Amino acid sequence: MFDALSEKLQQTLSDVRGRGTLTEDDVNKAMREIRLALLEADVNFKVVKGFTSTVKERCLGSDVLGQLNPGQQVVKIVDEELTALMGGASAGLTFSPRPPTVVLMAGLQGSGKTTATAKLARHLREQHGSSVAVAACDVYRPAAVDQLVKVGAQAGAEVYEQGTDKDPVDIARWALDKAKMDGKDVLIVDTSGRLHVDERLMQELKDIRAAVKPTAILLVVDAMTGQDAVNVAEQFAEAVAFDGVVMSKLDGDARGGAALSVKAVTGKPILFASTGEKLDQFERFHPDRMAQRILGMGDVLSLIEKAEQQFDEDQAKDLERKLRRDEFTLEDFLNQLKQIRRMGPLTSILGMIPGFAGQQMKGLKVDERELDRIQAIILSMTPEERRRPEIIKGSRRLRIARGSGTNVQQVNQLIKQFAQMRKVMKQLGKGKMPDMAALMRQAR
Repeated sequence: MFDALSEKLQQTLSDVRGRGTLTEDDVNKAMREIRLALLEADVNFKVVKGFTSTVKERCLGSDVLGQLNPGQQVVKIVDEELTALMGGASAGLTFSPRPPTVVLMAGLQGSGKTTATAKLARHLREQHGSSVAVAACDVYRPAAVDQLVKVGAQAGAEVYEQGTDKDPVDIARWALDKAKMDGKDVLIVDTSGRLHVDERLMQELKDIRAAVKPTAILLVVDAMTGQDAVNVAEQFAEAVAFDGVVMSKLDGDARGGAALSVKAVTGKPILFASTGEKLDQFERFHPDRMAQRILGMGDVLSLIEKAEQQFDEDQAKDLERKLRRDEFTLEDFLNQLKQIRRMGPLTSILGMIPGFAGQQMKGLKVDERELDRIQAIILSMTPEERRRPEIIKGSRRLRIARGSGTNVQQVNQLIKQFAQMRKVMKQLGKGKMPDMAALMRQAR
């Protein structure tokens, strides 16, 4: 996400960071480059003007030019102002003291609202332990109710629906009564996509709001539509006061205009971001972490949170015991690989690691298909072969290659690399530093 903007900002700040001293002309040049990068990213013009003006004022007014490391100070200022631009401190969803908490979802048709509804339901169930129901009030789009029934079930939420023949306001009112009777913690109301200029549908949204009295109204906007998304948010804010934004399709947004503009234009924070097609690729939006990602500083906190969600503490202790006893097998390796892949695309994971993030990632290609081949090879082995890869000889390797759709050379390479990895782990388990140079020579 934000690839184009991130690359240009990092290049500009890299030039500034590398200077031992800075002049006012250096700052002006950097601000011109930052302004151009933000405009090309489809950030609102007024937002760009205000942002660069504030950054420049801070750079020239806080003795940055006279400091020993002025470039580092400029980077720090840009980081802080990017964070402030996207909302400062991360905002969360407000819960009602008397359940159910009612969340009303609104947005344009095609913004990803129904999918975002299911993702939010899953997030609240997984992260907060909430009992969640969703109300199917999109009665105009073909198959919208069927879609919500499907993805709602996948999210572990109960779907309240009455088909497409009833009035959406009546469905919402009925769903709220049912959620109270069922003891649900949260009711998410999925409404039809609508244009702000459609008076009839906007009035319907207001009527639904009056019927269910939502704790929060969330506007779903498509990040890939850039400045148009911000315009929609601004116009919705005038018609129906919403509380926060769900940014959908953020993973496909190479520019970043919507995410960087919406808070400044509407005054409403981004609460959640959809970062992929799968239901679990949905997370709280943290302005400070996003600013660090854009500037190539990594995002260690998000990486830790993702790891904690996937790795079981007992499994981790069992793995540590196996490493110390040199009992780590291909079965264990396969399990670890699956857990890592559940955290998201490897490119995204590496982008959260300082040292891999930013310019260091440029040109780095992570072939996810290679991981598919590794999994296929291991899955084509017998349980005994996974525990004792040393028994895998000629005929076994041929059988494994055929079963996995690979060749014997690829099977040989995996077994060899796994053997080298076990040597490293064994030495680390004994508190020794492995001879990496020797291992590299053996692995060739």
